[in-house]
Amino acid sequence: MRVMERTFREQLFFLLLCLSVLKGDCRYTENNDISKDELYSLLSSDLRREIPELLTYRRPLRCLDMVAVEGQFTFTAETPQLSCATFFMAEPNELISVEFDSVDIDCSGGDFITTFDGWVMKGEKFPSSQDHPLPLYERYVNYCDSGTARKSLRSSQNVAMVFFRVHGAGSSFAMTVRKHVNPFPCNVMSQSPEGSYTMVTPQQHRNCSFSIIYPVAIDISEFSLGHHSNFPTRSLPSCAESGDYVQLLGGSGIDTSKLLPITDLCISFTGPTHMKIGCDNTVVRTVSSGRFVSRVSFSYRLLDSQELQTIKLNNVEDFCFNN
Repeated sequence: MRVMERTFREQLFFLLLCLSVLKGDCRYTENNDISKDELYSLLSSDLRREIPELLTYRRPLRCLDMVAVEGQFTFTAETPQLSCATFFMAEPNELISVEFDSVDIDCSGGDFITTFDGWVMKGEKFPSSQDHPLPLYERYVNYCDSGTARKSLRSSQNVAMVFFRVHGAGSSFAMTVRKHVNPFPCNVMSQSPEGSYTMVTPQQHRNCSFSIIYPVAIDISEFSLGHHSNFPTRSLPSCAESGDYVQLLGGSGIDTSKLLPITDLCISFTGPTHMKIGCDNTVVRTVSSGRFVSRVSFSYRLLDSQELQTIKLNNVEDFCFNN
């Protein structure tokens, strides 16, 4: 793929332009004729489309595609397609299920179709292995694996993906995508560059993250750990020592374990904490010991070009532009 100068517009679309998809020890790259504007318009139109409950939405897939609605999706190869991927996205409080209705590919000839519980981009995974409830090998489901009983995937968060390789013209498959209510969302990929959200973590030992793939201004209005008198009220040398805290992270990838720490919060508070973060990806991440019910509320909006320029010239806050 041709290397292009990183402009502000390209920062907004970086996640939609990645053409490198990983499957275990396999690495394949292919040039696509889909422009960033075409791919972004596919996502936008899917988000805007309203579908009657009794009408199943159907459309063919491109080699590189984004899907944000329920329906039946088909792919038929006209030529060999060696590195294709479809990215699925739902609302923050929804899960995604992908079920194959029919498959006509040559597994013995090197074709494959693999579903993944999350997203894989440029070798990085969302959610990260540290934050996902399943081990990495259980997040992959290869349709062609002998003895594999699972022909479907139900995601653990609001994103999932299918990537595939087919050699023969006429190779095809059809799959049905459905969304399901998630009563306790944990890891979320934001659909929009602006909005508000409250992450609630029950008394469970797990980490949750809310990823915003845009440079944003973010306001954290509340962070609470319930009413427990044994929680320290003084500042700790390190928030990690408390076992329960909120992180703000920033960087250019989607793996939270590889992002740069911006600040940690480990004392309950009510009141605005405002920051402008000029990164491709901004993440609010909660780390929970399981002793408390934690809650963090925040709002965010897209930074304009003038704000981005100011941050870029700031010697303290420009790490996202230099890494």
